[in-house]
Amino acid sequence: MHGGAALKLPLFTALRESLAGGYTRRMLRGDLIAGVTVGIIAIPLAMALAIAVGVEPQQGLYTAIIAGLIIAVTGGSRFNVSGPTAAFVVILLPITQTHGPAGLLMVTMMAGIILMLAGMARLGNLVQFVPYPVIIGFTAGIAVVIATLQIKDLLGLSMPTAEAGYIDQVAALGRALSTWRPGDSLVGVLTLSILIFWPKLTRRVPSHLVALLAGSLAAIILGQVAIPVETLGSRFSYTLDGVTHPGIPPVAPQLLLPWNLPGPDGVPLLPSLALIRELLPAALAVAMLGAIESLLCALVADGMSGTRHDPNAELTGQGLGNLIAPLFGGITATAALARTAANVRAGAFTPLAAVIHALVVLAAVVLLAELFAYLPMASLAALLLMVAWHMSEAPRVLRLLRIGPRGDIAVLLTCLSLTVIFDMVLAVGVGLLLAAALFLRRMAEVSQGSDQPRAVHPALAELPASVALYQVRGPLFFAAADKALSAMTRYDAETSVLALDLSEVPSMDMSALILLEKGLQDLARRNIRVCLIGTNAALRHQLSRAGVGARRGQRAFAATPETAAHLIRRMLGESALSVP
Repeated sequence: MHGGAALKLPLFTALRESLAGGYTRRMLRGDLIAGVTVGIIAIPLAMALAIAVGVEPQQGLYTAIIAGLIIAVTGGSRFNVSGPTAAFVVILLPITQTHGPAGLLMVTMMAGIILMLAGMARLGNLVQFVPYPVIIGFTAGIAVVIATLQIKDLLGLSMPTAEAGYIDQVAALGRALSTWRPGDSLVGVLTLSILIFWPKLTRRVPSHLVALLAGSLAAIILGQVAIPVETLGSRFSYTLDGVTHPGIPPVAPQLLLPWNLPGPDGVPLLPSLALIRELLPAALAVAMLGAIESLLCALVADGMSGTRHDPNAELTGQGLGNLIAPLFGGITATAALARTAANVRAGAFTPLAAVIHALVVLAAVVLLAELFAYLPMASLAALLLMVAWHMSEAPRVLRLLRIGPRGDIAVLLTCLSLTVIFDMVLAVGVGLLLAAALFLRRMAEVSQGSDQPRAVHPALAELPASVALYQVRGPLFFAAADKALSAMTRYDAETSVLALDLSEVPSMDMSALILLEKGLQDLARRNIRVCLIGTNAALRHQLSRAGVGARRGQRAFAATPETAAHLIRRMLGESALSVP
């Protein structure tokens, strides 16, 4: 029975719970408004993010359609809206550069399988063990990288080759500054200005719609006066019925095999065990970031709406979406914070709002694809620049640098720097190690042992002077046990009984257990008897399994100081009182 429960796939949780009480007309209206609103927001972002990771713009739209719909229906959050996100750019772009679009889609499918396994293994709550300085550090680092990548299109720079490392990218941008195109720069600055200042005027009309419309009109006008501006249609094209058209194809996502897409050398990849082994580290990184991003997004949505998500169902749904989307040309998807927040604010009630968002994107692909060709690349770059700014949470980072503990600041800056200079996987790994070391040091400072006057426990106050009291506080583990227990070895022959107070020790690891056992043996060799006070049931069981039990006349356990006083008197032979 328990085995069957363990194998049960956590899916459709949010949809079932949100529809359990029925689906009213009011809920339908809320979901429709929210779905249309978020769908409009998602369209330019999906294309811009696909371009940023080195694939065709329509693949970002296909991701929002396929993955967005599947994850909404099968996941564990009522309000998460999934699709391409900026956080993945720094991971996915190197994969595309190294293994081509085919490799990127295969990595996405592998990450999907990993996420599904994580959800089935009930690992959804592990995200709470990733420290906040690590998360804010690599997120801010990703934002810096994304912003840097947009300078090329924002200013219309000519850069024939893409540099892999961040330092090389910055150097290449510096060398290319002389190639800037005034038309692209003007459109980029105009779009960015509207994105910044329009929300100060009104929030009724989304700023990105106004900015992209203004940028497109500006590009058309500049083109009329012989000032060229690069657009989505001039950079990307498709062939239909033997005719080449600018922009993206006006067709719904079609079923395909990812490995039939071009690899790094332009020819299809051949699936093999060696290739899977080569792609596995990248897939693990994508899965890890996808899990963190989606579950943090779900937590934010819960805070905004007062609901609770199922983290394991969310991981499983994310995995299923990423497994299936590449079969239709989609790239990596995860929950998007900005789109999810807009979904909640627009009045969504159920995951059907995210389904409607996917259908809105599908309708735009089929009906409006020709218009997308007029979108300037500089405008899309400006849009991603604003995404990077919001993602960086710069005001919060600056505040944390001002008020945070030094150790946490060091972790944050290390993660930020490593993400920018190297990659996010290294940053998170090193960040977790530093955070763990910082945690151990803090816990070691909390855990301590010290001599105490017997009067600390009134029941022990009347015992002879040869009875000493040693008190240990805090969890005993490898980093703290030696300092907390080493003082036990200082007692000499003048001490006949040591009352060892462990009432404030909640847990003990193997290292502490060995040190305690050695300390008790050392005391026994010097004929110093010991009474352990206040050990909890779990700790008593742990000591018993290790062979550290009561020994008549030598070692005793007492639940309270009062019981300890009776036992110590009996050890000393001062009375024949029985233990109550």
